[in-house]
Amino acid sequence: MRSDNVTKGAERAPNRSLFYALGYTREELERPLIGVVCSQNEIVPGHMDLDKIAQAVKAGIRAAGGTPVEFPAIAVCDGIAMGHVGMKYSLVTRELIADSTEAMAMAHQFDGLVMIPNCDKNVPGLLMAAARLNIPTIFCSGGPMMAGTMRDGRRTCLSHMFEAVGAYKAGKLSGTELEEYEENACPTCGSCSGMYTANSMNCLTEGIGMALRGNGTIPAVYSARLRLAKHTGMQIMELVKKNIRPRDIMTEAAFHNAEALDMALGCSTNSMLHLPAIAHECGIELSFDMANAISSKTPNLCHLAPAGDTYIEDLDRVGGVYAVMKELTRKGLLDTSLMTCTGKTVAENLEGVENLDPAIIRPIDDPYSPYGGIAVLKGSLAPEGCVVKQAAVDPAMMVHTGPARVFDCEEDAISAIYEGKIVAGDVVVIRYEGPKGGPGMREMLNPTSAICGMGLGESVALITDGRFSGATRGASIGHVSPEAALGGPIAFVEEGDVIAIDIPNHTIELKVDQATLAARKAKWVCPEPRIKTGYLARYAKQVTSAAKGAVLE
Repeated sequence: MRSDNVTKGAERAPNRSLFYALGYTREELERPLIGVVCSQNEIVPGHMDLDKIAQAVKAGIRAAGGTPVEFPAIAVCDGIAMGHVGMKYSLVTRELIADSTEAMAMAHQFDGLVMIPNCDKNVPGLLMAAARLNIPTIFCSGGPMMAGTMRDGRRTCLSHMFEAVGAYKAGKLSGTELEEYEENACPTCGSCSGMYTANSMNCLTEGIGMALRGNGTIPAVYSARLRLAKHTGMQIMELVKKNIRPRDIMTEAAFHNAEALDMALGCSTNSMLHLPAIAHECGIELSFDMANAISSKTPNLCHLAPAGDTYIEDLDRVGGVYAVMKELTRKGLLDTSLMTCTGKTVAENLEGVENLDPAIIRPIDDPYSPYGGIAVLKGSLAPEGCVVKQAAVDPAMMVHTGPARVFDCEEDAISAIYEGKIVAGDVVVIRYEGPKGGPGMREMLNPTSAICGMGLGESVALITDGRFSGATRGASIGHVSPEAALGGPIAFVEEGDVIAIDIPNHTIELKVDQATLAARKAKWVCPEPRIKTGYLARYAKQVTSAAKGAVLE
């Protein structure tokens, strides 16, 4: 066992003495040592309960003959970080999480790992670490939050909360009504209740084969989540025994399965950052262009919030991720021969699975749309591409042409929106918010929610080299690459320039002739970095394009 490096032989007596200082017995050191990576903290609602998940995981490990050893991973609450400098520190934690987990696992020579994440960057960060370390690993997330309930019985969620601010600013909601949303949008622990980034990545972890059934959908408050955690603890011992490793599971075909599931579920656009980054750690390059190829043949089967009025708890009730995967197999859209963390193939996992409600998971022959939930657009504004969650775009905005309203940071844009300076037909452009230019590639949930909350969701588009929360809906186009700080065309857009968006045809064009653009480029000087010290300054020097997953070089 790997742990023999710290537990066996006379030369390891000093190492054992330190284990004894921790209270471990000689008998426990004879068993496989399983690292339990728990991201519990007291600032993220999706992580406040992970100590209970960890206890259940450790019970499962002990029941199956292993010795659990818990250590922490960090996590940021994107909602609390939203709309200020804190959001610059969200995406960048993905690499911190991967690096610190690698350091702990290598330093202490664990035989296997159980990852206990839940929210946005914690899940991909730990998947990256799993791929990099390539020792037997399995995931058990904390589970989704329940939807909230308003006094009149309507269900609500975090995306409604952000849009309510825009409605309040527009005079469409009173202060009392805003407070009602505030008090009811997030009623329990767990990752926010729609198909936002956290739940997207937890569902995709299940779909790619790194977690047991229900990982993406069993609500955080259900005791079934604790049973899942115990079974996960038991299953890591099987993976260690059979030496089934992450790269045996996360193959190129498995990533294509995950992309197909992504399209069917209508996941967050952040998956287009995280899947390539995880694949990169596996030695696999996922092309931006592959997304459209998979989307073109993969129907969108779910309209979970913010695209619709159903929630992750509803998806769980009708069969969960496996039921969606089962629908995809009816058209041969998944490779079902692949090994998973269950020790069985995808086909074996899906035996007997049924879709229990065709209103929540549309049958493959009656989808919401014949194409997937995400589209990659390319053109003169984004030569390397940009991303839109087309499943959450109003039909009236699938094709749109309008004048650019240009802002060099999120704060300036949100002020203009709240002051009523953005009108129907406009195309809001927010730049210098990319991975390098931000630095940190902030989410633009505040401006997109303001646009929708003020009643402009059917008439205004927003384009940025930053990114979006999974809670964003509307014609919100992010990850524009190359970003402005790298001299991408978005840096040369001027107020009033015409921008043409055609989502069905995957194009985005800046209607300015090449000579004019060349003249603007010749005069362009990249602004000074907003942050010049600390981790963000180091991150800005190493980070790559969003089109490559914003991985570090």
